Amino acid sequence: MSSAMDTTIAAPRTKPAGPPVSWAWLGTLPFFLFVFAFLLLPSLTIMAGAFRNPNGNFTLDNIAGLFQPLILESYRTSIELSVVTAVVGASLGALLAYAITWGGLSGRIRSGVITFSSVAANFGGIPLAFAFITLLGRTGALPVFLRNVFGIDLYAAGFSIYTVQGLILAYLYFQFPLMLLIMVPAFDGLKREWLEAATNLGGTPFDFWRYVGLPILLPSFLGATVLLFGNAFGAYATAEALTGSKVDVVTRVISRQIRGDVLYNPGLSYALAFGMVVILAISIALYVGLQRVTARWLR
Repeated sequence: MSSAMDTTIAAPRTKPAGPPVSWAWLGTLPFFLFVFAFLLLPSLTIMAGAFRNPNGNFTLDNIAGLFQPLILESYRTSIELSVVTAVVGASLGALLAYAITWGGLSGRIRSGVITFSSVAANFGGIPLAFAFITLLGRTGALPVFLRNVFGIDLYAAGFSIYTVQGLILAYLYFQFPLMLLIMVPAFDGLKREWLEAATNLGGTPFDFWRYVGLPILLPSFLGATVLLFGNAFGAYATAEALTGSKVDVVTRVISRQIRGDVLYNPGLSYALAFGMVVILAISIALYVGLQRVTARWLR
């Protein structure tokens, strides 16, 4: 009798059969459709067009055209502009992120800074160019004020908003806040108990930031800097509206090759876009790798 009961108790229980097909994947379907329609499909179209001539045959002439001096100069200008605004914006954004997280500033200041940064990081294009022309143009508010009140003529001294330097100022307007929004969660991820533990073990706050804080934040900082580089490298409307034909960045050269009457060359525009895709893909790969390192540290 007891052996029969033991056999009954030891028998495995069968789980109720679940649905044969999971419908949870339907929630991701719009995302994958969006990625395919607006990322993968355009990228594949660009890659195909970069290696085709007007007759649809395979050619390397479009890729060879990238080595023209004017096109190489546009790539150099875009890369320099992106590097400068990424490094300066990342440095300023990280310092401000530290100030509103670990610097002891009030919650109201933090809330106000983050709110403004959320708006400024998404403010670009023609409205941003118009705002900078209104403020720093030859007849803008600031140059006129300095000239009338202090006798300082910015444009006579060599400054111009319609140059690469003007583009740097305009790009920093959205690069700086974007870096802040990225770095605030990274600073919040640092536990204050780590600082207390370092102090109890005889260390100083400088020792904590040197041996603990900065090594943990470095991958996140570098990853965000790479993201800022890609953000500036792909910008078009701000440069077009602010500088026009005075500064050639890659995006403007692509626009001229597609819409121009004299410089019309769709194949070369595809090759230019293909070069941008390669550079941005490298930037994204670096960003993803550095973010994985950061996530491992913050577990």
